[in-house]
Amino acid sequence: MSFTEEQLRAALSSVSYPGFRRDILSFGLVKEVAVDGHDVKVQLVLSTSDSKIPGQLRSEIEKALTAVSGVEKVTVLIDLQAPVAAPSAGPIPLAGIRHVIAVASGKGGVGKSTVAVNLAIALQQAGAAVGLCDCDLYGPSVALMCGAKERPRANEQDQIIPVERHGIKLMSMGLLLEEEAPAVLRGPMVTRYTQQFLRQVAWGQLDYLILDLPPGTGDIQLTIVQTIPLSGAILVTTPQEVALLDVRKAASMFQKTNVPILGIVENMSYFISSEDGKHHAIFGTGGGAREAERLGVPLLGEIPIEPAIGHSGDAGAPFLISSVSSEASSVLRKIAKQFSVIISEKN
Repeated sequence: MSFTEEQLRAALSSVSYPGFRRDILSFGLVKEVAVDGHDVKVQLVLSTSDSKIPGQLRSEIEKALTAVSGVEKVTVLIDLQAPVAAPSAGPIPLAGIRHVIAVASGKGGVGKSTVAVNLAIALQQAGAAVGLCDCDLYGPSVALMCGAKERPRANEQDQIIPVERHGIKLMSMGLLLEEEAPAVLRGPMVTRYTQQFLRQVAWGQLDYLILDLPPGTGDIQLTIVQTIPLSGAILVTTPQEVALLDVRKAASMFQKTNVPILGIVENMSYFISSEDGKHHAIFGTGGGAREAERLGVPLLGEIPIEPAIGHSGDAGAPFLISSVSSEASSVLRKIAKQFSVIISEKN
């Protein structure tokens, strides 16, 4: 044998599932790769009602593996299982919740969770019933930022009872894990946890359920848009181009899945000098405004850099609760008010 299993798996990673950019390995569809001399056998497990997909995958796998030097014969065995849900079953609304809003960024480190938490606080302070779901399973931060440490309990219907803090109902993987324990999850488990956070939590009657999405456009985002109808999405960015590149990808994902983009929030827009009160554009200027214009959506606000924002999150006391009046707090409340108007006009 002149080839290795690593070479075979590398070849399989070039085979994408039909209609997706993700490969069959990362989807967890390849259950076995067996080698017998110069012959290779691949075992797949599929759950699909599309009769064309097995044949397409078999052809692509054979093509990819026969291109590996030394491979003479390729056998592809496919275990076809019934799909878990009918393909026609689209997103189903959550009972009792008027609006589900995704707060997304595409890129990490731009302050998306800070915006999500303080947007939820501002809406609650304005009299709305609000829930906040931390959908970042790998890097949950909502529990810390809201000062929530207790474990959620279950009710008689085996639903998870969300933790309440600052008048807001919370759910986060951070409430289920030990402080330094990682969430070691692969594709199917990620999908399952995401669906549980949405459908098996006793949210009750809410005006808004805010979803704090993880960076990127992967499994969690796709699971959400396929599971429940979203009233819209808010995109968070910083002014520089490196952040806007990822925001465009997130915007494209929402557009392709028919989720309305409600507006852009530009975070870390400028720093106000305590000495002379001047604004200093540390990360550039106008990036959020240009992207909002390109997408044809409102620029909801430009949030300045204030040390108290970070300190309050670390202390478990959201900025709009712990801070005195400041320019950043005024902008955050303006964002919530403008957002509320946009939602009311769309419904």
